[in-house]
Parts: sequence; structure tokens; C-alpha cells
Amino acid sequence: MGAAKTLRGPFDWLPLGRQAIRAGVERLVEDLWDYLVQTTHPGTMQLEGDTASGRAYVLSFGHMRDGSSHLNYSVYHDRYQRTPDGWRFTERVDEIKYLDTTPLAGSPPHAAEGAR
Repeated sequence: MGAAKTLRGPFDWLPLGRQAIRAGVERLVEDLWDYLVQTTHPGTMQLEGDTASGRAYVLSFGHMRDGSSHLNYSVYHDRYQRTPDGWRFTERVDEIKYLDTTPLAGSPPHAAEGAR
């Protein structure tokens, strides 16, 4: 099993609503990343009454404002709870399977260079 970290804190902000979450993510982008690309691929989900568990596969890469780079492949191990307002996350464990911090060789295309 790869390195894992349990993320409980970020889910404490869910009751704040979508606008608060969006503002928090925008602050991360403004303060930390030049760019970040993250793709999540379908995994599995198991329902057990009003609780569930799931797994999703994730690729993340990007360039940080301090000049460093980040590339990782990971698996999200999630737990959910059914509430009157729908399903909610109760836990997410990010199991990093591969991590590479060497400088990325490429860069994002720029509109000035004719990218669409």
C-alpha cells in the first residue's frame, strides 16, 4: 500500500455551502499553484443502508508558484453518509501510489500562441 493521508478537515467546510468551498479552492489556486490538472476516474462503490464506501482513481499534476512541480497517481478511499439533504462525505483517505516532484518538462498552452 502506498503512502496514505486521511483528509477529514476539508469536509468540515461542506455545511458552509458551495460558495465557501469555491472561495477556498480559489485561494489555494491563487496562493499555491500556477496551474493544477486533476482527473478523477471511476472506481467502485458499495452501499450499506445509509452508509457507503467508495474508491476513485486520481491523476494530479501541476506547477507551483515557488517553481516546484508535482505529479501523483493516487486512490481516494471514501466513506459517505446519507442525510436528509442527500449523500455527504464523512472521510477521504488519499493513498498516493506514485509521486514525482521533478520539474515537469511541458507547460500549458497560452492563448497568445494561438491555443484554443
